[in-house]
Amino acid sequence: MHPRPVHRPRRHPRQARGDPAVHPHRRHAAHDCIFVGNRMAYIQPDECIDCAACEPVCPVEAIHYEDDIPEGQEQFAVENARFFAEPLPGRAAALGHPGGATGVGPLGVDTPYVQAFQP
Repeated sequence: MHPRPVHRPRRHPRQARGDPAVHPHRRHAAHDCIFVGNRMAYIQPDECIDCAACEPVCPVEAIHYEDDIPEGQEQFAVENARFFAEPLPGRAAALGHPGGATGVGPLGVDTPYVQAFQP
Protein backbone atom coordinates (compact mmCIF):
# COMPACT_ATOMS: atom_id res chain seq x y z
CA MET A 1 0.00 0.00 0.00
CA HIS A 2 1.39 3.38 -1.00
CA PRO A 3 0.96 6.58 0.96
CA ARG A 4 -1.71 8.71 -0.65
CA PRO A 5 -0.29 12.05 -1.81
CA VAL A 6 -1.63 15.39 -0.93
CA HIS A 7 -1.06 18.63 -2.74
CA ARG A 8 2.58 18.67 -3.54
CA PRO A 9 4.07 16.72 -6.42
CA ARG A 10 5.99 13.68 -5.39
CA ARG A 11 4.74 10.27 -6.43
CA HIS A 12 1.84 7.99 -5.98
CA PRO A 13 -1.67 9.09 -5.58
CA ARG A 14 -1.35 12.81 -5.58
CA GLN A 15 -3.80 15.22 -4.13
CA ALA A 16 -3.78 18.88 -4.92
CA ARG A 17 -3.40 20.77 -1.67
CA GLY A 18 -1.38 23.15 0.35
CA ASP A 19 -1.76 26.78 1.10
CA PRO A 20 0.52 27.82 -1.78
CA ALA A 21 -2.17 26.46 -4.08
CA VAL A 22 -4.79 28.86 -2.76
CA HIS A 23 -4.45 31.69 -5.21
CA PRO A 24 -7.16 34.02 -6.51
CA HIS A 25 -6.01 33.74 -10.13
CA ARG A 26 -5.49 29.99 -10.47
CA ARG A 27 -7.93 29.08 -13.23
CA HIS A 28 -6.25 26.68 -15.66
CA ALA A 29 -5.75 22.93 -15.79
CA ALA A 30 -3.29 21.37 -18.21
CA HIS A 31 -4.01 17.74 -17.35
CA ASP A 32 -7.11 15.68 -16.86
CA CYS A 33 -6.24 14.99 -13.23
CA ILE A 34 -6.47 18.59 -12.06
CA PHE A 35 -9.91 19.89 -11.13
CA VAL A 36 -10.05 23.66 -11.04
CA GLY A 37 -11.92 25.38 -8.25
CA ASN A 38 -11.98 29.14 -7.77
CA ARG A 39 -8.90 29.67 -5.59
CA MET A 40 -7.40 26.18 -5.52
CA ALA A 41 -6.92 23.17 -7.77
CA TYR A 42 -7.75 19.64 -6.62
CA ILE A 43 -6.80 16.07 -7.52
CA GLN A 44 -9.28 13.20 -7.04
CA PRO A 45 -7.12 10.91 -4.86
CA ASP A 46 -8.94 7.71 -5.82
CA GLU A 47 -8.44 8.40 -9.54
CA CYS A 48 -4.74 9.26 -9.29
CA ILE A 49 -2.57 6.78 -11.23
CA ASP A 50 0.77 8.18 -10.04
CA CYS A 51 1.85 9.36 -13.48
CA ALA A 52 3.36 12.61 -12.13
CA ALA A 53 1.68 14.70 -14.86
CA CYS A 54 0.45 17.13 -12.22
CA GLU A 55 3.91 18.01 -10.93
CA PRO A 56 5.26 20.13 -13.79
CA VAL A 57 2.02 22.06 -14.29
CA CYS A 58 1.59 23.12 -10.68
CA PRO A 59 2.92 26.70 -10.64
CA VAL A 60 3.21 26.83 -6.86
CA GLU A 61 4.65 23.37 -6.08
CA ALA A 62 1.68 22.50 -3.91
CA ILE A 63 1.35 18.74 -4.44
CA HIS A 64 2.51 16.47 -1.61
CA TYR A 65 2.18 12.92 -0.38
CA GLU A 66 -0.18 12.71 2.57
CA ASP A 67 2.72 11.77 4.84
CA ASP A 68 4.86 14.64 3.53
CA ILE A 69 2.55 17.63 3.99
CA PRO A 70 4.34 20.68 5.39
CA GLU A 71 3.48 21.48 8.98
CA GLY A 72 0.47 23.74 9.25
CA GLN A 73 -1.00 22.71 5.88
CA GLU A 74 -2.70 19.50 6.96
CA GLN A 75 -6.17 21.00 6.60
CA PHE A 76 -5.65 21.25 2.84
CA ALA A 77 -5.52 17.45 2.62
CA VAL A 78 -8.89 17.36 4.33
CA GLU A 79 -10.25 20.03 1.97
CA ASN A 80 -8.99 18.18 -1.11
CA ALA A 81 -10.95 15.07 -0.07
CA ARG A 82 -13.96 17.18 0.94
CA PHE A 83 -14.01 18.79 -2.53
CA PHE A 84 -15.02 15.41 -4.00
CA ALA A 85 -16.87 13.80 -1.08
CA GLU A 86 -19.30 16.56 -0.07
CA PRO A 87 -21.58 18.82 -2.10
CA LEU A 88 -19.79 22.04 -2.98
CA PRO A 89 -21.48 25.39 -2.37
CA GLY A 90 -24.29 25.82 -4.89
CA ARG A 91 -24.36 22.12 -5.85
CA ALA A 92 -26.89 19.52 -4.74
CA ALA A 93 -24.62 16.46 -4.99
CA ALA A 94 -20.98 15.63 -4.33
CA LEU A 95 -18.62 15.53 -7.30
CA GLY A 96 -17.54 12.02 -6.31
CA HIS A 97 -15.52 10.11 -8.93
CA PRO A 98 -16.09 12.00 -12.18
CA GLY A 99 -13.48 10.07 -14.19
CA GLY A 100 -11.30 13.05 -15.03
CA ALA A 101 -11.44 16.81 -15.07
CA THR A 102 -11.80 17.40 -18.80
CA GLY A 103 -15.47 16.45 -18.93
CA VAL A 104 -16.21 18.48 -15.82
CA GLY A 105 -14.47 21.71 -16.77
CA PRO A 106 -13.56 24.51 -14.34
CA LEU A 107 -15.94 24.42 -11.39
CA GLY A 108 -15.26 27.93 -10.10
CA VAL A 109 -16.05 26.96 -6.52
CA ASP A 110 -14.09 25.76 -3.50
CA THR A 111 -14.86 24.24 -0.14
CA PRO A 112 -15.98 26.81 2.45
CA TYR A 113 -12.59 26.56 4.22
CA VAL A 114 -10.66 27.38 1.03
CA GLN A 115 -13.11 30.16 0.14
CA ALA A 116 -12.49 31.82 3.50
CA PHE A 117 -8.76 31.07 3.75
CA GLN A 118 -6.56 34.11 4.22
CA PRO A 119 -2.90 33.46 3.26
